[in-house]
Amino acid sequence: MLIAVEGMTFYAYHGYYPQEQIVGGRYTIDVYITLNNTQAAYTDNLNHTVNYEQILAICQQQMQTPKRLVETVAQQVLDEISGLSPQINHTKVRITKHYPPMNNLVEKIFIEIEKKGVKYCRFKK
Repeated sequence: MLIAVEGMTFYAYHGYYPQEQIVGGRYTIDVYITLNNTQAAYTDNLNHTVNYEQILAICQQQMQTPKRLVETVAQQVLDEISGLSPQINHTKVRITKHYPPMNNLVEKIFIEIEKKGVKYCRFKK
């Protein structure tokens, strides 16, 4: 099953240049999670899936701390979201930076990063 949380919009102070960390800019985060949560579909229990509010809270927290590279923010968001549940098989995060300081010639750039979940095996003794 795919869970997507798209269009989370933030005003944040990330950027390589000092002026970017003073003036700030607009960012959008999209998160895509593939997981095995058939149990949630049958039980109607939020504890058997990933809560969208947790995803939003992680993104909000990471956007509050200025970083020089959007890649760093994306990696931290990815790592935290991937650790939410062992049911997660794959996570993808896209962070879009709107109107980067490139003489108004570029509307947006984005960083996309993904991670496949770790498969757990239990061995019988």
